[in-house]
Amino acid sequence: MNWQKKSTKISIAFILLLFVGGFLLMYKGNDAVAMALKKKEGIVTAEQVKVSFNSVNGRLIKEAVKEAQQVKKGEVLMVLDSTDTDLAIAKLKAQIGQLEAQIRSGSGNVNIGLSKTNTDETQSLRQVDQQRAAVAAAQASYENSRLDYQRKQALLTQGAISKSDMDNASMALKVANANVAQQEQLLAKLLGGAADTGDSEKLSLPTIEQERQTVENQKNDVEALRQQKKYLEVQLQELQVQKDRLTLRAPEDGKVLKILSKQGEMIAANTPVILLESRRYYYDIYLSEKQAAKLKEGGRLTGTTVATDAKLTGTIRFITKAPGFADLKMSREKGQSDLSAFQVRIYLEPQEGLLPGMTMEVHDDQFA
Repeated sequence: MNWQKKSTKISIAFILLLFVGGFLLMYKGNDAVAMALKKKEGIVTAEQVKVSFNSVNGRLIKEAVKEAQQVKKGEVLMVLDSTDTDLAIAKLKAQIGQLEAQIRSGSGNVNIGLSKTNTDETQSLRQVDQQRAAVAAAQASYENSRLDYQRKQALLTQGAISKSDMDNASMALKVANANVAQQEQLLAKLLGGAADTGDSEKLSLPTIEQERQTVENQKNDVEALRQQKKYLEVQLQELQVQKDRLTLRAPEDGKVLKILSKQGEMIAANTPVILLESRRYYYDIYLSEKQAAKLKEGGRLTGTTVATDAKLTGTIRFITKAPGFADLKMSREKGQSDLSAFQVRIYLEPQEGLLPGMTMEVHDDQFA
């Protein structure tokens, strides 16, 4: 009987305890959902970067860093064998040097050709002037012979001279006429088909023009060599860029988490060889619809580190609908409906004492 009374008392006490606990939870809001609405926590995470050789491959000949080592932006991480690239660069430099020699030689020939053409033109015009004078002299001699012939022909009619004198005058006239024709032919040869305007400064001799065209063709040949040199210089720049890419450098400050390839291995282009922990820190928190509506992307949000109780203000990078597992379900004794959760990502500036893996707390007063 005593045992039954004792059991009854224990049962009544247990029921009263449950009743009081439920009453306190209902009015003080200490259930899991209520606590989640008051305080949000997130783990500080560092973005990881997979570092690879950009568009080049080869044998890894040097590992310049070790795992867990802190590196600065631009610091050498790994080096690939550059023997083939060095040989290609040396070959291109030799070809460029050969072209430069040909360009200098061709340019010299052009200058010599221009000088020779100018000299030939001056000499040719001088010869034309001289030949014009020779034609004029021959024409004057012919005119004298013609007048002498006419004079002697009149004297012969009068019987004042002998027949032989007349023959001599006739022969002299023919010789003078032939000399004029010969001098005119020589002048025409010097002109080379050009019309004689009588003004040497305005005269364009075909032979001189042909020489100039030959020089212009030499200029074109030199220009072709220059363009070929530019093409090889572009190839040289490409090889130099390729050689520079054989040295892998840290894209940003960070910590080497893992080395994925070892010295002596053949590395494929764009294949990750180092896993780098960056200095870009963030943490995620999950908010209700009402709380998320009070924030905006690009805004500022202050959190507190659990380890050091330091208040750190970060920038909200994005606010997005969280996966279904983060939604608040009907777990409260009040029968509250399901609530959609939103994921908020906050980026922090790296600073002393802040380490990946630390917990950040954001209190509900940030969403008031």
